[in-house]
Amino acid sequence: MNLLYFLRPALITALLVFNNTAYPEDKPVQQLKAFLSATRSLTADFKQVLINEAGNPAQTSYGVFYLQRPGKFRWNYLKPFQQQIVSTSGKVWFYDTDLEQVTIKKLDESVGSTPALLLSGDVSLEENYTMEEQGTEGDMQWIKLVPKNQDSSFKYLLIGLEKGSLSGMELSDNFGQLTRIYFSSIKLNQPITPSIFEFQVPKGADVFSE
Repeated sequence: MNLLYFLRPALITALLVFNNTAYPEDKPVQQLKAFLSATRSLTADFKQVLINEAGNPAQTSYGVFYLQRPGKFRWNYLKPFQQQIVSTSGKVWFYDTDLEQVTIKKLDESVGSTPALLLSGDVSLEENYTMEEQGTEGDMQWIKLVPKNQDSSFKYLLIGLEKGSLSGMELSDNFGQLTRIYFSSIKLNQPITPSIFEFQVPKGADVFSE
């Protein structure tokens, strides 16, 4: 099944607005707020796992994620299928290499009910989400974000912080899909080559605009 259909705005933009500054005296919610205000760029390897209704892993993918605030990000899926998701200039390009298909979406207020606008730094956590501390699992502290907007495309988002750094995320959408993402080799606030966030439609690819 095509991974791109699982990566709607609620997921593709949910994650990655954090830094690794440790705030051991602060509670997880305060750490999350600090992450949102401090991070300007992020690069990380990721492992994404789709969980089926029985609670078992259904599909696992690996790749590299890039973030540059405001509003630029890129997911490079490398295994088992090569796919790209690139956001810049208010648009998001989804490219499936095997299908040779590009889908273009507009990143604007239409996805304001998702965590997408967290990337811009213009979203108030208190106004848009109910935040709940979920305790610890090993060395990881979990924070649950529940959207206040009933039209949101997801039920909740769990963010895992370990020693003041982003470590994991779990997203439950309104279609019963559960997605978990684990991060490693995180680099924060380091320069990223501008061309990373440029997307050229490959020759011969079919293009769909929404």
